[in-house]
Amino acid sequence: MRDADREAKSTIAHRPARAGSEHATRQVREPSSPVLSEKVRCTSAGQPRSRTAAKSSRAFCVWITGLPAAGKSTVAAALRDELHRMGIASHILDGDQVREGLNRDLGFSAADRAESVRRVGEVARLMLDAGVVVIVSLISPFQKDRAAVQSRFEPGRFLEVFLDTPLDVCESRDPKGHYKRARVGEISEFTGINSPYERPHSPDIHLVHDGAPPLKGVARIVEYLEQRGLIDKC
Repeated sequence: MRDADREAKSTIAHRPARAGSEHATRQVREPSSPVLSEKVRCTSAGQPRSRTAAKSSRAFCVWITGLPAAGKSTVAAALRDELHRMGIASHILDGDQVREGLNRDLGFSAADRAESVRRVGEVARLMLDAGVVVIVSLISPFQKDRAAVQSRFEPGRFLEVFLDTPLDVCESRDPKGHYKRARVGEISEFTGINSPYERPHSPDIHLVHDGAPPLKGVARIVEYLEQRGLIDKC
């Protein structure tokens, strides 16, 4: 609000009533702030109850891990769209995108991969502190790195999803040609070919590739979030 507008508003609010006026002076009051919800809620119409409700104190992180070309980005986008349909805003941190900015100085050594996972985890945690629901789509191949990230979150706020797509299926997709280049030695330390992928020991959700549409896996994630009380059933 401009200073002139503030002054005009203050003058109107505090102007004394004229003698014999039929109406008493009305006080200008600021609307009361909505109370923070305990978890992300949505209405029957699938819209957030309020901006505050969307930024819930029960924000959470869904961390999707798996081989290159396993379908992580596809599941992440489908989950975001389903949450949006339910009236829940979320943000995706995608491995390819963070490589273009946040992690552009990192390579693919074990140390650099660990640092990549650490950075993305810290960004996700900060976003949760701001009440943002975060979906991470990242290969994150090493168990110790994923465990280190999870330890930075409050219990119950971090959901590990293992997208278990067989190597031969991932390699047959190969949208960027990386598998082919790794096979002929043009790319070193490529996960699944010449760098290991450590399967999660006990993920919260284990999605096994069966050729079904991504929404099938998304439905399992949403059901899990409902069971944990992180989102309301809509």
